[in-house]
Amino acid sequence: MRSKKTISSFAPHEVRRFILPTTLASIGIIAGIILENIFFGALLALPLIAYGSIFIISTLINDALIVRTINFRETYGWFNAILTGVGLGSLSYFLPHHLVETSHILIVFGVIAVATVSGRLYAYLSLLAILVVSLPHEFSQLSGLANILYFATPFLISMIVVEAIIGIQETTQQHIQRLETINKVSRQIMLSLETEKTLELINATMQDALEADTYFVGIVRDNEIHLDLFYDDGEYFNGTRVPLGGTLSGWVIKNQKELFLPDLRKEVRLEGVGDFVIGKEKTSLSWMGVPLKAVNVTGIIALGAYTPNSFDQADMELLSNLAQHVTLALDNTIRHAHVEEQARLDSLTGVYNHGYFLKRLAEQAEESFLTNTPLSLIMLDIDYFKQYNDTFGHLVGDRILIALCTVIKQHVKQQDAVGRWGGEEFIVSLPGANGLQAMQVAERIGETLRLLRVADRDQKLVPIPTISQGIAVFPDEAHEIFPLIDLADRRLYVAKERGRNQIEPAETHWTVVLPG
Repeated sequence: MRSKKTISSFAPHEVRRFILPTTLASIGIIAGIILENIFFGALLALPLIAYGSIFIISTLINDALIVRTINFRETYGWFNAILTGVGLGSLSYFLPHHLVETSHILIVFGVIAVATVSGRLYAYLSLLAILVVSLPHEFSQLSGLANILYFATPFLISMIVVEAIIGIQETTQQHIQRLETINKVSRQIMLSLETEKTLELINATMQDALEADTYFVGIVRDNEIHLDLFYDDGEYFNGTRVPLGGTLSGWVIKNQKELFLPDLRKEVRLEGVGDFVIGKEKTSLSWMGVPLKAVNVTGIIALGAYTPNSFDQADMELLSNLAQHVTLALDNTIRHAHVEEQARLDSLTGVYNHGYFLKRLAEQAEESFLTNTPLSLIMLDIDYFKQYNDTFGHLVGDRILIALCTVIKQHVKQQDAVGRWGGEEFIVSLPGANGLQAMQVAERIGETLRLLRVADRDQKLVPIPTISQGIAVFPDEAHEIFPLIDLADRRLYVAKERGRNQIEPAETHWTVVLPG
């Protein structure tokens, strides 16, 4: 990614402060020349005194106008450049020969002022105007290389100084623009509570503030680096995983140190690091990475380029500054997600609580209706659980509840939902499953539960209770979620009334009445 940055101008009051030394120096030089001619000059010096007075007055007026140019900057730029050029070019007509070097100094000062106020184009316009105005007077003196070089010296010096000033301005403004972009987006990402949205904002910041062919944000999970944001040469490879060991990123994370490698053509001697190409089949020749470390975040933010020496220390400092904001923002989103997740879950069993399960079931029912697919519901209850608690104690009872939920999770898919309906009663939604498939899941839950081994506080095995289950299918048997829940609940109690440890309805109900 190589983007051309737009360099904005300094504020008028800042420009005025920058050129104040040259302004005062120019006025001082002209004032000195006027005083010299007043005290030691003759009547022939009157034109020079008049010129000098006009020069000082126009310089003061120009200085005062700078802070008022915000609304007509371009018009002022042309006017100032031409006026400065004509004024400085006229110096050769008024200054005595022994003060020619002084005119050279004033030319350089004037062009510096124009370059600082208006930019490169206007500075060169001033130089052109100076050349056009002064050349007729100086032309007769331009015999021989030495005289030509002498005449050209202030122009050459002015050009060098202009390029230096513009370079400093562009570098400074680019750095300011980067910091402003980071600060702006940092405020936004700190307000974001969603990880995906935060990564989008980070991506926008990287695009605006830094120039790189590739960049990524990686978070350590399960001893791997998950690249949740990964851009490489115009394409995104989000979700890529790389090993924690043997990579530059892994080294940064393991050692919790920043790593700046401006030229990877040179051998990198880092313990345990080898060559590792991800994304496109290209090798970065410039690379830098900064660790991300907070309570809930361990990771890295890194940039690479396919050309050597693409980054400098200023880029490294900028990335380090950005990394601090990224760390806090990601830690904030993860903490928020954890809090939200805890609010959805039953504190004992870790399955969805009553309220959130209803929300998930409503979403699943809507999806089922739109896709014309079945949605099965299982209501299950532990048989004689009150007597079980009275016999073995509530601690063992809690272990049974937790164990039951673990068993249920073993037999459901990721898109399914498990909730605690109340007490020892649980509810399971199975999107895409018909009644017969739901019955098979219910059977597997009961069979696995019977094989469990649970011990009391004395480490003695206790008998495992049985469960009763009721099944209902949306939309074949109920067109809304609450009638669906009521039907599954009624069938659960039919199973209990028939003697418990059963599933209602029987298999024949699904094969005969509801074959689909």
